[in-house]
Amino acid sequence: MNSRHNMRDVFPATGTTITAKSWMTEAPMRMLMNNLHPDVAENPHELVVYGGIGRAAGTWEDFDKIVATLKTLNDDETLLVQSGKPVGVFRT
Repeated sequence: MNSRHNMRDVFPATGTTITAKSWMTEAPMRMLMNNLHPDVAENPHELVVYGGIGRAAGTWEDFDKIVATLKTLNDDETLLVQSGKPVGVFRT
C-alpha cells in the first residue's frame, strides 16, 4: 500500500469535549484534522491539502504519530514537526 494513500476520512472533534490533555494541544490537532476533512482538502486520501502537493503530513504513519503525540503532549512541551514528520518533543 502507498504510504500516502489511505481511504479513511478524517473528521475533527467538535464541541467542548477534548481528546488531548488540554486545549493547548487539542486546538492544533483539530486544525490538522480539519485540513484533511473531505469538504476542505483537495485530495484528503493522499494527504493533499491544496495546490496538488501541499500535504498535511508526509505519510499516514506520520499523521498518526503527530496526532498520537498531540494527544499526550503536556502544556510545557512542544512537538517539532519537520517536512511533515514528527521529529521530537521538547520541554519548553
